[in-house]
Amino acid sequence: MTDFWQWLETAVVFHDLGKAHAAFQKMLRKDSGQDWRGQRHELFSLPFVAALDVPDAEKLLLLRVVAGHHRTFSELSQHIYHEYEDPEIFEHEFSKVDVAGVLAVLRSFGDFPMRQVSAFSPQKVIKPYNREQLDKVVQQRKQLLFITGAFKHCDHLSSAFVEHIEILERRHFYFLEKKRLELQARGLDFYQHQLDAAMAVGSVILTAPTGAGKTETALLWLQKQLETEGCGQGRVFYTLPFTASINAMFERLNKSEATGEGMGEASVGMLHGNLNAYLYEKFFSEGGNPFALREKMNAVKRAFRTLQTPIKVTTPFQLLKHLFTLSGFEKGIFEWTGGYFIFDEIHAYNPSTLAQIVALLRFSTREMGAKALIMTATLPTFLKKLLHDSAPFGEIKATPELYEQFKRHRIRVATGQINEPENLKIISERLTAGKKILVVCNTVTRAQEIFQTLRADFFGEAILLHSGFNSEDRMARERQLQRKQPPLLVGTQAIEVSLDIDYDILFSELAPLDALLQRFGRVNRKREKPPCDCVIFSERNGKDKYIYPTQEVLENTLVALRDMENTNEGVVSEADLQGKIDFVYPELTPTAREDYERTLQFLEKAIDEIVPMEHSDQREEEFYEQFDGMKVLPSVCRLEYCQRLDNYDFIGAELLKVSIRKCNFARWSKVGILERDSHAFIHPNKAKAKPIVMNFFLLNLPYRKDLGLLKDSNPVSISFLEEQL
Repeated sequence: MTDFWQWLETAVVFHDLGKAHAAFQKMLRKDSGQDWRGQRHELFSLPFVAALDVPDAEKLLLLRVVAGHHRTFSELSQHIYHEYEDPEIFEHEFSKVDVAGVLAVLRSFGDFPMRQVSAFSPQKVIKPYNREQLDKVVQQRKQLLFITGAFKHCDHLSSAFVEHIEILERRHFYFLEKKRLELQARGLDFYQHQLDAAMAVGSVILTAPTGAGKTETALLWLQKQLETEGCGQGRVFYTLPFTASINAMFERLNKSEATGEGMGEASVGMLHGNLNAYLYEKFFSEGGNPFALREKMNAVKRAFRTLQTPIKVTTPFQLLKHLFTLSGFEKGIFEWTGGYFIFDEIHAYNPSTLAQIVALLRFSTREMGAKALIMTATLPTFLKKLLHDSAPFGEIKATPELYEQFKRHRIRVATGQINEPENLKIISERLTAGKKILVVCNTVTRAQEIFQTLRADFFGEAILLHSGFNSEDRMARERQLQRKQPPLLVGTQAIEVSLDIDYDILFSELAPLDALLQRFGRVNRKREKPPCDCVIFSERNGKDKYIYPTQEVLENTLVALRDMENTNEGVVSEADLQGKIDFVYPELTPTAREDYERTLQFLEKAIDEIVPMEHSDQREEEFYEQFDGMKVLPSVCRLEYCQRLDNYDFIGAELLKVSIRKCNFARWSKVGILERDSHAFIHPNKAKAKPIVMNFFLLNLPYRKDLGLLKDSNPVSISFLEEQL
């Protein structure tokens, strides 16, 4: 038995044989007098595995997989020390297993080579494994990691009664063929970089302007990999940095393949930290009670988290968490085997996250046969070199002719700050003249200020979008933008790469050049107009130092902007942007370089020490320390929150919370603006049940549905709350 799939099949057949224990069966039947005592059924499966007549190395692998398929070996140690410290106790308990009946069942699955079955102490499996972990010399570590991941997928899929796993076929890419035929009917074709991607085999870095069909490029590359002999049906991870862009990409790819619009509902899943909010909003309109809604959502999430969907649109953190050995990491890592990673807008990540992505690429491409496509509009040369060091990448670039066509923007560097009266007057005049205006600020407070001022003078439709809204209100705004783009949109970095929008003029605060280029990409996106103005104000607002702390980058950006403004009447030549980006980012700053190298060294060491069926609390803490958000409930939302809890609508209640930074959490807790609160409620269908108590943090700052959290305001008063409620 030397084949991986034979090992897996054997583990699947043998792993639950211990459930034949008489006490376990009585527990299942809810017989009175049952004496199972919370024992581990998988430990009673081990004697059957030990009786297999196979080489010792293979048997050891199977024993460990079966023993650890539910609990870590540290947890199992408690059972062998407390329940079966004396081997005779285990032998007595195993005598309650119907061995003859189990062997009869085994014969129905195949002809497994077996010796005589007798009690086999779990200590012979668990103690050596724990000792090897301490010594960091776990035998067959990689084989054990992969087979454990594959086995856990099988176990969970069978528990969910999944009988079919989708694979990608030519029909799933029909919409690409349809689009090309439509272009050719107009005398056009795919761009050259798209055609190049359709012929490239292996990992590639693609550089092309924003709006140059990078999604189609990625899928053409993917189709070629799947059609190439030896590449196989690995799972696909389409990775984007922001939730809104993930939602939009999921909806784009999720359309029916039969109509030639997308890749099909069964083929595309989605993973991100706000998935509950998306599914809740999607299914809530269909009606039904909270119980049915939650059940439907859970079924969809299970499909997204397993092998069922061959394509997952996701954040990088949903992948990176497996390297930190969070729960289920074996399944996640196995899923990368022979996989395809598509990273869009990779420049958007900080040095620490970039280091984690590089570690992921090194591990998955070198050890697991994965391939990667990195897509970017502007990537500093030094970052490109870091990526080349992680894997053998080829390169595809848009043609000079295409860059020449992409002259969409005209740079204007304005003096002063964006909120100065004379500057706001200019924006209002452009609005009054019928232009669609996009205003991007660096802080939520500045965006709220600008929005209120402009809206007072402009009576048309306007939307404010930033991170200070609760999930419910923010998603409502994103949906509104998908339906119809208002004449005025004011926001923060949430606008940079999260939405497919097209405006006439941009007014923006100063930000690093790569961030500004993303903002430019929301203007004249479809190239249906002459070059449109992108106005950047040269002075910082004084409160964005925590967002863009590196003054040198901003100074270099300002030099680059003024150079572009003084060349070719300010019209941006996208072919020249690489040089500008390299000027702004000649290299990682010393602090960023230290952060990058420290993270990379830590994670590569952690990867070398990953062992299946064991968990590190320390690494889990290190993973979650990367995220700065804390969820709190604005006071004005308390009544609605409690009503939703009373209706057992936990997800709807959670959508009312706002994310704040950890530093604000600590500061507001200290001064009493943030306080602990709780609400007790009864299950709607169980009037006699004990009350459930939900604890939460209540934030006594104003919150408005049109503006979001007003964090620079004074704490709310009772009269304010009464007015809002």
